[in-house]
Amino acid sequence: MKNLKLFACLFLLFGLSNAYSQKTNFEVASPNGELKIAITLGDKIYYSILAGNEELAAKNHLGLVLKNENLGLNLKVTGSKTGKVNEVIKPAIPLKFSTVANVYNYLLLNFKGGYSVEFRAFDEGVAYRFITAKKGEIEILNEDFSVNFPTDYLLHLQQAESFKTSYEEEYSHLNSSDWKSSDKMSTLPVLADSKKQYKILISESDLSDYPGMFLKGTGSGVVSTFPKAPLDFGPDGDRSLKILKEADYIAKTTGTRHFPWRYFVITKNDKQLIENTMTLKLAPKSQVQDPSWIKPGQASWEWWNGATPYGPDVNFVSGYNLNTYKYFIDFASKFGIEYIIMDEGWAKSTEDPYSPNPNVDVQELIRYGKEKKVGIVLWLTWLTVEKNMELFKTFKKWGVAGVKIDFMDRSDQV
Repeated sequence: MKNLKLFACLFLLFGLSNAYSQKTNFEVASPNGELKIAITLGDKIYYSILAGNEELAAKNHLGLVLKNENLGLNLKVTGSKTGKVNEVIKPAIPLKFSTVANVYNYLLLNFKGGYSVEFRAFDEGVAYRFITAKKGEIEILNEDFSVNFPTDYLLHLQQAESFKTSYEEEYSHLNSSDWKSSDKMSTLPVLADSKKQYKILISESDLSDYPGMFLKGTGSGVVSTFPKAPLDFGPDGDRSLKILKEADYIAKTTGTRHFPWRYFVITKNDKQLIENTMTLKLAPKSQVQDPSWIKPGQASWEWWNGATPYGPDVNFVSGYNLNTYKYFIDFASKFGIEYIIMDEGWAKSTEDPYSPNPNVDVQELIRYGKEKKVGIVLWLTWLTVEKNMELFKTFKKWGVAGVKIDFMDRSDQV
């Protein structure tokens, strides 16, 4: 009898374990129940995004292609966890809000092979990311981000000629059925209008030690594409470098880490696109222990009009000179603007941050700005900063309030 009972218990445990291992459908809903991610495990990890009774994106799939394995294939769930989070984020530098309510439900799926996929559902959107627990370094050959629209959506996107972009292209407005794989790719974010009641903003957050994601059309949705990791560089003017050699991978990174979030803001009201704080909610905690030294404020910027103010009070020759910048300082002081930006032209050369243009007299402007309670922000190229990292100590001695670092027009891992 004892042996029979033991056999029955073992049979029951085996049956329950086997039933769990065969579970292929999961879901996580937003706190208000309006949004839902429905996950199906088949030959790949599939998911659909639903709002109310409307399916906004169907049979999407995700994956991470490593050098020697493909995360997202040959699936075996080793465990899952669900939960709720309700917290308040206080940004070190308040932009849209001084406090942000971070409320969401989550689902964590653990897979054999040392990786997990976490899904989160907020009232204003949904998101997912990969988490790996691998030894040493890993090479990421590609990432599969594939989204399928159930009908023909209207897309608003910024199409770039290449991965080297300043993100200043004009926006295109086209139907998803017209965006073919042979067409130009798009930067993020991309706004998709279902032409019914919902709009979906696609973007990313927590982008660290990883390339930026671009999107290409498929005629029925979008897929990801990434710049390869650069290996060798050559000169390319005063503010950039030419990539001479690329790796066959998009990233080489630590094997135990969280990967960037892929998120979807979902709204019926356009103003909520401006108000959304998904990037912040999905960002890692700030590494700045004491942000008290950061003094945010508005800035007057001479680049908008080429340093050529005009009017009855302009009784001097305008241009990149001392009198013009004093005029901008006076303007800022009068209207309570905390800073002025001195763009390209304040230095003798864009490649030498230590030799100011004598026609501008930066030292006098810093003194005059302090008298008027207006800080000076100096423009620099990223290449000059990279070659002269000691310049920050010099600028601090000068009394410079901040720097504007420009021409960071690459999105690869480096």
